[in-house]
Amino acid sequence: METLDLIQPDDWHLHVRDGDFLKTVVPHTAEQFARAVIMPNLKVPLTQTQDALAYKERILSNVPKHLSFEPLMTLYLTDHLKPSEIAVAKEQGIVALKLYPAGATTHSDLGVTDIKRIYPVLDAMQRHGLLLLVHGEVTDPSVDIFDREAVFIDRHLEPLRKDFPALKIVFEHITTQQACEYVKSADQGLAATLTAHHLLLNRNAIFKGGLRPHYYCLPVLKRETHRMALLEAATSGDERFFLGTDSAPHLATLKEHASACAGCYTASVAMSLYASAFEAAGRMDQLERFASLNGPAFYGLEKNTQRLRLQKQSFEVQVEYPFGEGALKPLFAGETLEWSAHLMA
Repeated sequence: METLDLIQPDDWHLHVRDGDFLKTVVPHTAEQFARAVIMPNLKVPLTQTQDALAYKERILSNVPKHLSFEPLMTLYLTDHLKPSEIAVAKEQGIVALKLYPAGATTHSDLGVTDIKRIYPVLDAMQRHGLLLLVHGEVTDPSVDIFDREAVFIDRHLEPLRKDFPALKIVFEHITTQQACEYVKSADQGLAATLTAHHLLLNRNAIFKGGLRPHYYCLPVLKRETHRMALLEAATSGDERFFLGTDSAPHLATLKEHASACAGCYTASVAMSLYASAFEAAGRMDQLERFASLNGPAFYGLEKNTQRLRLQKQSFEVQVEYPFGEGALKPLFAGETLEWSAHLMA
């Protein structure tokens, strides 16, 4: 296969930061995706609808004039978010709320310390039809970092789903065989996003030739057996699995640091990476379903009308991009990818 035309995809998990950083990263996503679910974990988390809507306008102001792109906005769950905010959020077009266990990842210090504390909010979300997006890791220091996702399923996700059976949940950026099996065994109220880097890489990539901080993300890359389970799930055609890049831009100086930031920047080459993963699995025929159909169906949205062309045309990934007053280095910087992606006229 040399060319694949597909319905324009959406990114169901994206970080774009704020301020001058938006000038670099928003166009990268808009050049490939029609919509993206925007994460609310800014330095000052988005806990109120009015703040999320103001952020949406800042994002839209950085979309190139010749492109059409819709940010899908979310709110950040805290122990103190009021249930009354949920009705306001629904009315104003907020699509979901994000659960970060406190301390689990970047800018999650104000996240939820005890899920029981947000039960009134979850009840309101269930009644108003807002989705719950979950960073599914425990932060218990006694749990090995490679086991935190599997433990989260048993300790928190399963009880939560039993207590709120009508609440639609997205188990984001899953990384383990256990998570794949759990989603497959669940009803239609649970789905999962998968990143390109977790489909392409295992944890050896972090240490190949030395410590490589640009491959450090949370949840961390796992063993090869887990990567293969993720790839099988993504390419299976199962409607509960869909694309979410979790592209997370950081200044290169903060990635190449004694205490490196977690996150991989993939937005600029996202569809090229997913195409590489699906081609390696011999399942290019399932890429449109994963990238363009399953996500809108779960969120209750229409599929896009524009189309994207993937072409077997190798190119070298740009080494870095201007990012505020510094630089942003993408994953696979300087390496050659085999598939290029372009919106069709």
